[in-house]
Amino acid sequence: MTSPEMHLLNNRRMRTAEHVSPGHPDKACDQFADSILDEILNVARSLRPADRSHEDHPSMQRTAIEMLAKDHLVVISGEIRMSPNVMGKVDVSKVVRDQWRRIGYPDAEQITILDHLQVQSSELQVNADREGAGDQGIMVGFATNETASGLPLEYELARNLCIKIQDVKLQGIAPWICADAKSQVTLGPSGAVERVVVAVQHLPEIDGVREHRAIQKRIKAVLMEHVIEPVVGVEVNPDRVTVNGSGSFVVGGTIGDAGVVGRKIVVDAYGPSVPVGGGAYSGKDPTKVDRSAAYMARHIAKTAATMHIRDAKCVTVHIAYGIGLTQPEMIAAETDAGIDISDWVKARFPDLSPRAIADTLDLWNPGEEKGWRYRDTAAFGHYGRSQFPWERLAKVSD
Repeated sequence: MTSPEMHLLNNRRMRTAEHVSPGHPDKACDQFADSILDEILNVARSLRPADRSHEDHPSMQRTAIEMLAKDHLVVISGEIRMSPNVMGKVDVSKVVRDQWRRIGYPDAEQITILDHLQVQSSELQVNADREGAGDQGIMVGFATNETASGLPLEYELARNLCIKIQDVKLQGIAPWICADAKSQVTLGPSGAVERVVVAVQHLPEIDGVREHRAIQKRIKAVLMEHVIEPVVGVEVNPDRVTVNGSGSFVVGGTIGDAGVVGRKIVVDAYGPSVPVGGGAYSGKDPTKVDRSAAYMARHIAKTAATMHIRDAKCVTVHIAYGIGLTQPEMIAAETDAGIDISDWVKARFPDLSPRAIADTLDLWNPGEEKGWRYRDTAAFGHYGRSQFPWERLAKVSD
């Protein structure tokens, strides 16, 4: 029997996915955590060779960063292991404030930051050789030929709505849009868009209008023209589009709700049509297979689906690890037709140790010159964007 996600293309059921903007409080926390990781790796790379020891290498730094944000309070916790040379040059409070501004939140200087990062337990330091997995877990990779990005259509549409919302704000088309936003798209059995839900944080006054109903009418009209119709098509029925269903959305971001790292792992991955494996991605260095092996599973699945291995239209890959162990405990891969391609994966990707994954995908060296940073993954999903190395196809035979 094939797994539920393998029926994505047979169009026999309705499918719904949501997405959130970078200003959503949970996503803000993901970006804070990954911005700290980026800074640690950047500092480690920037040390002069004459001043750098083996312990200063980026691959020797360890992070498992947790964040909580509410109102103007940001709490940083979790476990890290940095060399003294790196630690002395990393200002986590500055990193958080800078990202606060990038997101579009006001008053970065007014936030209170509580830094409770602790040193990683020596019992977890099983991978000084960059070989063993930093924890146990089962990671899921997925790809479908339903879209050019290899993502489920309902997920891609929901994500693209949030991207478009940010675009129309930055372009000045709707300067009254604030940082927080959400979207949701439902496809019918035929694959057509059935329902669209959008919530956009906005200023209390729009284009000189303060009256409540007039404001919401104006918001819907602008979003229909500049966001919804360009993304999902002009055939969508406005009566099936809900904008700011609560009536208004003035209070948002960390003022309207608390944010925590890792609460949007379905948004981070493929949407609810595909099982979630492992744990959260953000704040974790590449030895954490929750992140690195998930990226590799996607890399494998996308390669297999694009090559139509065994006539595949969709491919799902599961990779399981045990803490401290070098190679996976399990590798399983299946096509949409229920054909087992696990042997194909094992033959073409024989080394799936954390070290091999990090080296293959160049996970220790993000940066502007590489075209991506970890903080880029923490908004608009970890998959389906070409700048990420795990989105490139592996050079393997069929």
